[in-house]
Amino acid sequence: MSSVIQYILYLVVLIALAIPLGAYIKKVMNGEKTFLSKILTPCEDAVYKVMRVKKDEQMNWKKYAVSVLIFSGIGLVFLFLLQLLQGVLPGNPQGLSGVKWDLSFNTAASFVTNTNWQAYSGESTLSYLTQALGLTVQNFVSAATGIAVLFALIRGFIKVKADGLGSFWVDITRIIIHILIPLNLVISLCLVGGGVIQNLKGAETVSLVEPIAVSADGEILENAEIDLDTNTVTVDGKKIEDAEIVTEQFVPMGPAASQVAIKQSGTNGGGYMGVNSAHPLENPNAFTNLIEMLSILLIPAALCFTFGKAVKNKKQGVAIFMAMFICLVLALGTIAVSEQVATPQLAQDGVNISMIDQAGGNMEGKETRFGIATSSTWAAFTTAASNGSVNSMHDSYTPLGGMVTMLLMQLGEVIFGGVGCGLYGMLAFAILTVFIAGLMVGRTPEFLGKKIEPYEMKWSVLVCLATPIAILIGSGIAAVVPSVADSLNNGGAHGFSELLYAYSSCGSNNGSAFAGFNANTVFLNVSLGLVMLFARFLPIIGTLAIAGSLAGKKKIATSAGTLSTTNGMFVFLLILIVLIIGALSFFPALALGPLAEFFSNVI
Repeated sequence: MSSVIQYILYLVVLIALAIPLGAYIKKVMNGEKTFLSKILTPCEDAVYKVMRVKKDEQMNWKKYAVSVLIFSGIGLVFLFLLQLLQGVLPGNPQGLSGVKWDLSFNTAASFVTNTNWQAYSGESTLSYLTQALGLTVQNFVSAATGIAVLFALIRGFIKVKADGLGSFWVDITRIIIHILIPLNLVISLCLVGGGVIQNLKGAETVSLVEPIAVSADGEILENAEIDLDTNTVTVDGKKIEDAEIVTEQFVPMGPAASQVAIKQSGTNGGGYMGVNSAHPLENPNAFTNLIEMLSILLIPAALCFTFGKAVKNKKQGVAIFMAMFICLVLALGTIAVSEQVATPQLAQDGVNISMIDQAGGNMEGKETRFGIATSSTWAAFTTAASNGSVNSMHDSYTPLGGMVTMLLMQLGEVIFGGVGCGLYGMLAFAILTVFIAGLMVGRTPEFLGKKIEPYEMKWSVLVCLATPIAILIGSGIAAVVPSVADSLNNGGAHGFSELLYAYSSCGSNNGSAFAGFNANTVFLNVSLGLVMLFARFLPIIGTLAIAGSLAGKKKIATSAGTLSTTNGMFVFLLILIVLIIGALSFFPALALGPLAEFFSNVI
């Protein structure tokens, strides 16, 4: 019962924070005054003056799309070169060398696309300069890009017989200055207060309370007797040759809290540390865990309410929110139950997993300070959003628990999804829904007073299918490349799940991974990087094309025959279309991976 209460509280707090934030975002993007305007508007105007941007400029959808692509392309090249040259640049107290070209490309593509897939350990691979000037900056601008494209689409619904969708440069400036910076300043201070590190010191070494012994292969020797005077190690009275005694521990330092804040709230994901938010210096306790976890879905959930207010139809925003929320609750419930009842092998053998003063269920790969409830909630939140940060090892989840995390990504990053991109992806599904419903009743499809015609349908289909295309083609090619098998941590069905999860994560711009999968090879770095770029920018172009077409149309008056898009039936149809396109597209692949693993364990 206590776990159920935790799940409910997390969801209630999320909604309670999202509603006022949604109202604030709407005011910012409409140029209305807020309680921060006196401080931030002069900063905004100064940026326009330096950039020579016209505040009232109106771009058509093609110019808006070109601006997005040029801006993102410059960021891609800059981050790529920054990693290659970090060995000769300042801000590198550990003296780390430059990153190899394929990993640099992969990381640059990852952060520019708001994916933050990481085939490396940040604390031992990237300098402070690269982390701060490269990764953290991209965390802000890639998140702002997604929100900007969403508002271009919103203006497409609002405007009548118009050509302009606003200015990309104005949109991204407002988002960063008025929304992301203030929000993440608050989150950063909370994290620092909770114990997350934030400094510019070099990494330190500290003495262990008790020395440990490791074998020549690097494995910790259990029950080893260590004699520091003679530097010998014995196990069960037998001396272990070539054993090494470890007396010190490497402790990473650096500006972690500032990057962790935006990686969560911007649905970027990734991690300052290699083990992500399971690291005690990146996520020390229950307080920081709560702050980080709520931050993941805060802006995506708030944007649903922003959408309703912006189109002057609050019920429409609530309907979209409910479609996302219902899917999230179902996914969270499935993961929670799967992890709480433990593995199929233990369950079928009748093993009692209830423990006094301990967490029962499947605790493998989970932090004891968080337990199953918080780990399951984080897993659902991070894969529902295109976030990808983790506080537990998804590779150690039960087959069904791991499958749900994959499925949430494979649905197309629309169960809240990334900031901005999740909502414009769901709106593409909404356009498909009204089109199909319109065909069923023999009426021209309409959505928010605009006719949905073949042009919008073609682009909507591409937006909805970009994720399945990227994931299935990418993972299909990788599955037949011999070198990829060497990167897997497991064989058989679970090994295929590791591969499928990696491409699902990158194709959904998520960034999480089945820990243990070694993706740092030339083929995987390049192929996963290309998948991330394709799955990010094709939907952006399609969304802007739809926005441009809708803006040029006139409003259609609501009549008795107009399909309601705010009632329970529409919410049901929308969820159904998402599941049909997402779930059925991936069912064959899921049958070869997690489903095959599950049934092989219970038979």
